[in-house]
Amino acid sequence: MHRFLTAFRGVASSLVLLSSVVLLPVAQAQMPLPPEVAARSYLLLDVTANQILAAKDIDSPIEPASLTKLMTEYLVFDALKSKKITLKQTFSVSERAWKMPGSRMFIDPKMQVPVEDLIKGMIVQSGNDATMALAEGVGGSVENFVKLMNEQAKALGMKSTAYKNPEGLTEPGHTTTARDLSILSTRLMQDFPDYMGFSAIKKYRYPGTPAANDTNRNTLLFRDPTVDGLKTGHTAAAGYCMIATAKRDFPNLGAAGAPGGRRLVAIVLGTASDSARANESQKLLNWGYTAFEAVKLFDAGQAVVSPAVWKGKSGTVKLGRPEAIVIAVPAGSSARVQTQVARPDPLVAPFTRGQALGTLKVNVGGGETVVDVPLVALETVEEAGILGRAWDSIRLWIK
Repeated sequence: MHRFLTAFRGVASSLVLLSSVVLLPVAQAQMPLPPEVAARSYLLLDVTANQILAAKDIDSPIEPASLTKLMTEYLVFDALKSKKITLKQTFSVSERAWKMPGSRMFIDPKMQVPVEDLIKGMIVQSGNDATMALAEGVGGSVENFVKLMNEQAKALGMKSTAYKNPEGLTEPGHTTTARDLSILSTRLMQDFPDYMGFSAIKKYRYPGTPAANDTNRNTLLFRDPTVDGLKTGHTAAAGYCMIATAKRDFPNLGAAGAPGGRRLVAIVLGTASDSARANESQKLLNWGYTAFEAVKLFDAGQAVVSPAVWKGKSGTVKLGRPEAIVIAVPAGSSARVQTQVARPDPLVAPFTRGQALGTLKVNVGGGETVVDVPLVALETVEEAGILGRAWDSIRLWIK
């Protein structure tokens, strides 16, 4: 399995490994082989566990086509969240927006269109005209909006992405990768949960526009009730592309015994047809849910370990995650999960809440590490007074 979580970058004089959760005799788990996927590149991400389950050529540059609109969504949702614009606010339609080629919402310069409708036109109908109107309304100009897109891509860590326009029409240098699209998709859902319902809308058209143009191109919305997004794209150069996400409930993932959702994202790029991108995406989602099982190791805010602290007002510090720690392992192997905690030693205060202080290393049956989960301080530990620090300095010297 590919590793996706960010590695811990702490500096320490030495590293301590603490083993735990050895439930059965050691027997390495066989990693499931992904299905054959007819696409130039693809990636299946377990968002809940933050692990890549399957991938092909995820760092190869590709044209994103209308998947570009996910970054436009990100900036529009950010403007809504920060109250720079409102859903009821209207934007004018420029000549440039009106004359956009490709898929359209069919708006024209005589209209003043609410932001909410432009968002629906961009997502449901993949309207290049709606996308251009939003870019001009939020960015002041298309050129400035594209600048904002590239700045946001850099801020999100999308290292191999360059935007030339907000809608995704073919243009030299307008490229991204499957890996970067997984980062964008995940952050879009995490940062703007209140607006993700737009991606699940099956049918929409603006009053006075053609009725035949009302259907979401994400056909999985009509096929799989657990699918609730995200976007499709197509140009002659890019082929047929899709980012599909599904959330299915599992009894072992919720708090206090309640069912919890496990979300996967399938990114399929460069397929041969509309039906192919849907079929290959569905194939990956179904395989991910059946070939791997999700295991919740710790609840949100639960201490994984509470090691001793030197020169602090508290004698220990709780290490864990603010969210539940969930991992994905091959189906049937959850009883053989083993964990180790790697952390600096000694731990010398002060520490701030959220500071990275270690890593939870997870393997199955003593095999290779499946995933590294960064551990952070769940509480602030202030520095002790002069006498406390002096006493601990002596103890450390003796140690």
